[in-house]
Amino acid sequence: MKKLGFGLMRLPLLDKNNAGSIDIQQTKKMVDAFIEKGFTYFDTAWMYCGFNSENAAKEALVDRYPRESFTLASKLHAGFFNSLEDRDKIFDAQRQKTGVDYFDYYLLHGIEADSLPKYEQFDCFTWIQEKKAQGLIRNIGFSFHDSAELLDEILTKHPEMEFVQLQINYLDWESQWIQSRACYEVAVKHGKPVIVMEPVKGGTLANVPAEAEKLFKGYAPDVSVSSWAVRFAASLDNVMVVLSGMSNMEQLKNNTGYMEDFQPFSEEEYKLVEQAADIIRSNIAIPCTGCSYCTEGCPKHIAIPQYFSLYNEDVREAEGKGWTSNITQYGILTQNFGKAADCVRCGQCEGVCPQHLPIIEHLQAVSKHYD
Repeated sequence: MKKLGFGLMRLPLLDKNNAGSIDIQQTKKMVDAFIEKGFTYFDTAWMYCGFNSENAAKEALVDRYPRESFTLASKLHAGFFNSLEDRDKIFDAQRQKTGVDYFDYYLLHGIEADSLPKYEQFDCFTWIQEKKAQGLIRNIGFSFHDSAELLDEILTKHPEMEFVQLQINYLDWESQWIQSRACYEVAVKHGKPVIVMEPVKGGTLANVPAEAEKLFKGYAPDVSVSSWAVRFAASLDNVMVVLSGMSNMEQLKNNTGYMEDFQPFSEEEYKLVEQAADIIRSNIAIPCTGCSYCTEGCPKHIAIPQYFSLYNEDVREAEGKGWTSNITQYGILTQNFGKAADCVRCGQCEGVCPQHLPIIEHLQAVSKHYD
């Protein structure tokens, strides 16, 4: 299997203000181009794209290609079940939505210290093994957002898990919060293949500060900035596949172009991304990946990831300007979403954030800047 996977989390939309308005025709073209290049791995989940990603997988992929010609992964998230029966209801609905008889890979979604007790309370580790024994899943594992210490405990207790999905990118490699390196090393210790999520950190590593871009272009002027991030993750020996959430054909063609005949990092390239990471860290205000887990339950319908993205851009470029086009864009967004100032500090967003960001505090900064 080639090392690039198609993450169906950030699909092209017909309406940028409606996460569920997937542009199916564009998605079909992207799926076709992906498969034509010899790539086979597709990753979806229950709540991606406003709960419509799995439907899009059926229409763009499953209904149009022989089942054995592609690999499909989906997930069970702790936020959507509250009984033993709920697990099966969701799983059965996922099979119906995607149109598959079995999932090639199935994950317990986003395990961390807060969600682990719920997965254990409802015996999900046994449940997922039973689904595999029934032939409904071929490979079982989990995605993870917490410390290397907790990951070691889980893999020690549950050696039946066959793989683990981790957030790995060169910016988070030495992070004390994300612990990309430490978690990767735990997976290696337990002999578990790694699927990589967020290799470009929600687009952060595709739009780097000018100084970092100059560093990359000086070494390889004809390759994209984002390719450095994907290739960094793919160069790790224990990595099975790197997921990229591609939202347009340009991104897909770029990714498949350099990953079709993948070349691992050289020592010099590793040193360059270390330098780039130092530059980026000094320029980024809010390390949000844009996963949008925080928005589904927001009582004020605040466009949290979009506001953070605008704010990060302004912090990089607005000093001394007084006004940027992002101010206008913020105003446009507030016509459909709550303002940053509307936050009621309920905390639901912080409870589901995989990056463990102090979202309430950051929204206050955004509000001060824009409102």
